[in-house]
Amino acid sequence: MARASDPVDIPQVDAIPGYPLPHQRDRLIGHNETEQELLQAYRSERLHHAWILGGPKGIGKATLAFRLARFVVANPDRFGAEVAAAQDLSVAPDHAVARQLTGGGHPNILHLRRPWDEKGKRFKADLPVDEVRRTVSFFGTTASAKAWRLCIVDAADDMNNSSANALLKILEEPPARCLFLVLSHAPGRLLPTIRSRCRRLDLTPLSDAEIGEGLRDLVPDAVPGEADLREIATAADGSLRSAIMLLSGDGLAIARGVRRLADTADQLDLAAVHALGDLVAARGQSDNWESFQHMARIWLHERMRRDLGAGVGKAYAMIEIWERTNQAIRDADALNLDRKQVVLDFFFALRAA
Repeated sequence: MARASDPVDIPQVDAIPGYPLPHQRDRLIGHNETEQELLQAYRSERLHHAWILGGPKGIGKATLAFRLARFVVANPDRFGAEVAAAQDLSVAPDHAVARQLTGGGHPNILHLRRPWDEKGKRFKADLPVDEVRRTVSFFGTTASAKAWRLCIVDAADDMNNSSANALLKILEEPPARCLFLVLSHAPGRLLPTIRSRCRRLDLTPLSDAEIGEGLRDLVPDAVPGEADLREIATAADGSLRSAIMLLSGDGLAIARGVRRLADTADQLDLAAVHALGDLVAARGQSDNWESFQHMARIWLHERMRRDLGAGVGKAYAMIEIWERTNQAIRDADALNLDRKQVVLDFFFALRAA
């Protein structure tokens, strides 16, 4: 969501070209129980001021956060008739709050995320402390006595030590009538002091049927046949975002290539590895790069889970590759390094193991 001072064409972190951003979505796929829990909490006598919404990337955490934010701003009286009668957190698309949020933002909703570096032409590697300090002016502005203000941290995993401590400080002394929605792909890695000041709700990965529902909703003209749809849903591992990436570009070919080459890494087909690396690193194909990351992590996770059944020692090599690959991906993104080399190193490490 762009700030008031941002150019309208400023890139948005994690945006998928041609698809609506979470604050523009008026439909939530799955997570009905979590939505009901948030609705009941809003109606209750004691509403906690900070929530961690946890779960894998791309399953709808940001969409749910904006859905709650839209509902709260549109219905500031927690004990009013509208809230009492609500069946879910939906707000009519033609409501003034919904139109304003869809159009770019609302003055009572602050969205913190990794900013775009115009000079370097890429996103910052982390969510810097200056972003978190925007909460000072945000909560310092005058609002009506009945208004709520919400801060969405998206995602808390991107914070460095300074920004995490800045968030902790405001969580310890929250302003009146405010809500913090802290999104995290791995809540267990957040500072224990942040976790202790938030209520935690973990969202579960979407089912294959929900992945299909989401694709039919977002890309009705591009949904593949049942066989490919099942393969995409399985490879997406519960993430609608990953399913969209697999459906676009060369995602499905990359998913099949990663799995085939990883399964036969002891007899590695070097020509096929180089061809896959060229596909992943193709200029302008960021969706291919993201599809590779997703499939590499899925394959490693499945292998580690299988090997752990035989003891930690057997899984240690895969754990090392997991850590090394994730660091290589972060370095490639932050320093604009050769993505093909990351692909090659991944398969060479598997062969060595």
